[in-house]
Amino acid sequence: MRDDTGFDRVLAFTVSARHARGRMVRLGPVLETVLSAHDYPKVVKHVLAEALVLTALMGSLLKEDDAQLTFQAQAEGGAVDLLVCDYRNGELRGYLRHDPEMVGALEEDCSLETMFGKGYLAITFDLATSGERYQGIVPLEGASLANACESYFAQSEQLPTLIRIAVRSNGPRCVAGGMLVQHFPDGEEGRERLHAKEDHPDWEHVAILSATVQEAELVDPVLTLEELVWRLFHEESEVRVERLLPLSRGCRCTVEHYLSILSKFPEDQLADMRDDDGHIPVDCAFCSKVLRVPA
Repeated sequence: MRDDTGFDRVLAFTVSARHARGRMVRLGPVLETVLSAHDYPKVVKHVLAEALVLTALMGSLLKEDDAQLTFQAQAEGGAVDLLVCDYRNGELRGYLRHDPEMVGALEEDCSLETMFGKGYLAITFDLATSGERYQGIVPLEGASLANACESYFAQSEQLPTLIRIAVRSNGPRCVAGGMLVQHFPDGEEGRERLHAKEDHPDWEHVAILSATVQEAELVDPVLTLEELVWRLFHEESEVRVERLLPLSRGCRCTVEHYLSILSKFPEDQLADMRDDDGHIPVDCAFCSKVLRVPA
């Protein structure tokens, strides 16, 4: 894969005259690494790949170092009851828990209700500097996770937002791409928020142009992300692009990390966790590793 195609990095862009900003991402090797941690069926790989793209798009909106976005879907009655991904400093990780028998009966192109049953999507922003946490929760409704995220931005952030996601699987190889476009948030660039006015002429114009993007373009290994932005917005007076942090698979399953967590447990609970050798086995769902922590 050519380095300039934009695999495993995020491209930020702004259409200043239209008061709009956006993100594009294309995942390749990082996505394959995350998916390889478990023997996921194809339909499950597809929904986890979509979630990882959404996590990268939204996580890259964070401006603070060490701030984290967590994307979590919990449900009951469907083939998938838990999906969790997070983003911090360009590091992505994700995990999905499913019922193999129910997944086997699913069609590849199924609705969120068929996949998850009844549930909700929680999007959480943890800010490192202030220690503040912001969370928005929306029902798992619509045709895709991207639709649920658009609802989140409309309801929780009051921002008109358009999201497009594409996933392409070829045997064990998997590539996914996505685009997020929205009006400037309240106060950004000195302009006021639109308060989700979908009929605003600037937003209508940007949304119409953005909606012309094709799924094949989002995962095309030859088309660079910069070229794709140019295709969509070349008639605008000013479009600025910026390459953000490269993306990596970032699992935190280290002995030091788990020691810091276990230090918060009382001794009687730690005693129940220890094996005969005095270690506590910890199973990381994100990467399938089992660490034996001396505690």
